[in-house]
Amino acid sequence: MSEKLAAEKRAEFGKGYARRARAAHKIPAVIYGHGAEPIHVTLPGHETMIAVRVPNALLTLDIAGEEHLAIVKDIQRNAVRQTIEHIDLLTVRRGEKVTVDVPVHVTGEVAAGFVANQEAVTVSVEAEATHLPTALEVSVEGREAGQHVHAADIALPQGVALLTDGETLVVNVSEALEVAAEEAGEAEAAAEAPEAEEAEEAPAE
Repeated sequence: MSEKLAAEKRAEFGKGYARRARAAHKIPAVIYGHGAEPIHVTLPGHETMIAVRVPNALLTLDIAGEEHLAIVKDIQRNAVRQTIEHIDLLTVRRGEKVTVDVPVHVTGEVAAGFVANQEAVTVSVEAEATHLPTALEVSVEGREAGQHVHAADIALPQGVALLTDGETLVVNVSEALEVAAEEAGEAEAAAEAPEAEEAEEAPAE
C-alpha cells in the first residue's frame, strides 16, 4: 500500500533554496525514470519523514492533480542532525518489476557457546513495484558453528526473486572466543602433560 503525499513542482535549485525549503518544513526531491525528464518537487516534511521510515517506501505523489507512483531510491541526510535533506524517487508502474535492496533481520538465539555475526545486512531482490518487501527475516535459533546462513536460505514472499548470489554468506555462526580459547588451552595442557611425565622419569646422569 502506498502513502499519498501532495508534492509541489519547483523551478529553484541550489543550497540556498534547499535551506529555505527546509526552513518551511519541506523536503526537496526529484522524480526520475522510464526515460522521462526528471521532475523536481518539494514534499511536506513531517508526512514525508513518516512515510519513508520503511525501506523502499512506495509513494503516490499528487502533483497539481496528477498522480505519480514512485519508490524511494535514495535519502540524503544531514550527517549530524540526521534530518532529511533530499530524496531521490524512481517512478514505477503497477505490475512493473523493480530491483531493490532489502534489509535482512536476524532472529533467534544460537546454541550456547556459539555466536552469530551478520555478514550481509541487505540482499538484492526483484519484485512487483507495489508489493516490495520492507525486510526479510532469517532465524539462527539453535544453530552451532558451521551452520551458517546463506542468501539462498532466506525465505522469500511469493513473487519475490533473489538476485544476490545464493552462496553469499549472510550470517556466520562460530564458537564463542572464550570457548575456543578454553579448548585451545586444554589441548595445549594435554600436549604438555606427557612431556612433563617423561622429564620426571628420566634418570639422573
